[in-house]
Amino acid sequence: MEDLRVNNDTLFILLGAIMVLAMHAGFAFLELGTVRKKNQVNALVKILTDFAMSTLAYFFIGYVIAYGTNFLAGADQLAKMNGYALVKFFFLLTFAAAIPAIVSGGIAERAKFHPQMAATFMLVGFVYPFFEGIAWNHHYGIQAWLAATFGAEFHDFAGSVVVHAVGGWIGLAAVLLLGARRGRYTSEGRISAHPPSSIPFLALGAWILTVGWFGFNVMSAQTINHISGLVAVNSLMAMVGGTLTALWMGRNDPGFVHNGPLAGLVAICAGSDVVHPVGALIIGGVAGALFVSMFTLTQNRWKIDDVLGVWPLHGLCGAWGGIAVGIFGMKALGGLNGATINGATIKISFMSQLCGTALGISIAFAGGLLVYGVLKNLVGIRLSPEQEFNGTDLSVHKITATPERESGW
Repeated sequence: MEDLRVNNDTLFILLGAIMVLAMHAGFAFLELGTVRKKNQVNALVKILTDFAMSTLAYFFIGYVIAYGTNFLAGADQLAKMNGYALVKFFFLLTFAAAIPAIVSGGIAERAKFHPQMAATFMLVGFVYPFFEGIAWNHHYGIQAWLAATFGAEFHDFAGSVVVHAVGGWIGLAAVLLLGARRGRYTSEGRISAHPPSSIPFLALGAWILTVGWFGFNVMSAQTINHISGLVAVNSLMAMVGGTLTALWMGRNDPGFVHNGPLAGLVAICAGSDVVHPVGALIIGGVAGALFVSMFTLTQNRWKIDDVLGVWPLHGLCGAWGGIAVGIFGMKALGGLNGATINGATIKISFMSQLCGTALGISIAFAGGLLVYGVLKNLVGIRLSPEQEFNGTDLSVHKITATPERESGW
C-alpha cells in the first residue's frame, strides 16, 4: 500500500507539472495576441527560452535556496520513491518559471533579448526562491514569528503572493526602468493606442492559462491524499467572478473579458483551500474589477506602459488574493478558520496575511529594481530607437511572423 501511495503521489504531481508547463504556452499566446505584429515572434521565443533559463537557475541554485535540496547525487538516489523528489522539483519549477513569463508581458516590444535572459537567471535563481523559502519552507523564522504574534502563519496555498504578486511587482520595477514604448505618449499629452494584434491568439492564450490553472491550484496539494474538490470549485467560481466583472466594467472589451478570468484565478490561488465558493466568487469579482480599473488608470493617467498589464493583473490581484484569505477564510464568512481538515487545524489571521503580502511585495520590487537596475547600467536593457521601430522580430530574430508577406518572396 505504501508503494501504491508513492506511485500515485508521483503521478499526481507529475500531471500537475505538465498542466502548469502547458500554461506557459498560454503566456506566450496571450502576449503574442496583445503585442503588435512586428513583435509576435519575439513573444514566442522569449517564453520558451526564459523557461529553459529558469530551469537551469532553479535546478542548480533556486531550489537549493528555497528548500535546501540539490540533485547532484547519483541517479540511484534520485530514483528512490519513484523519483517523487524530482517531479516535485519539476512542479515547483513551473511556478518559478512563471516569474519571467509574467515580467515578459510588461516589458514587451522594447526590451533587449539577452539582458532579459540574464535577468531571468537572477530572478529565478535568487530573488524568487528567497521569498519562496520564507513562505513555503519556514526560512528565517518569519512564519514562526507571525504565528507567535498573530496566532497564525501566512497562508498562500498556491501562490497568489509567492508567484503572482512577486512576478507582478518585479514587472513593475522593470517597466519603470525601461520607460514607455516610443510614441506611446506624446509631449502634448496625447496617448497613441496600440490595440491587440490578434484577439483570437489573445483568447487562445487566456483559455490555455485558464485550463492549466486547475493544475496550478488543485495539484498544489502535492500529494493525492490532500486533493480537494473545494480548491477546484473555488477556482471555478473565482474565474467566473473575474470574467463577469471584467465584462461589465470593461464594456464588452474582449481584452478585458479574456483577462478577467485570469484576474480571478490569480486572486484565488492563496485561499482556494480555505474559503467558501461564494467567497471565491466575490474574491474573483473584486479582482476582475481591480484589473480593469487599475489597467486603465496606469495606462491612461499615470502613463506607465505596462503592455499586458502585468502589475494590475498579477501584482495587485495577487496582493488582493493574499489579503482576501484573511477576510474570507474566517468562519463567519464561511471559511475554514478553526476547522480540522486531514488531522490539521487551519488557522487564519488577517494581520499575518497583510504582513506576508507586504513582505512579498517589498522583496519583489526591491529585487526587480536591483536586477534590472544593474543590467541597465552595465549592458543596457532597451533596444535602440531604430530596432524598436523595426520591431523585435526583425531586430532580434531576423524574421517576422508572416515572412511570406515580405519583399523578395
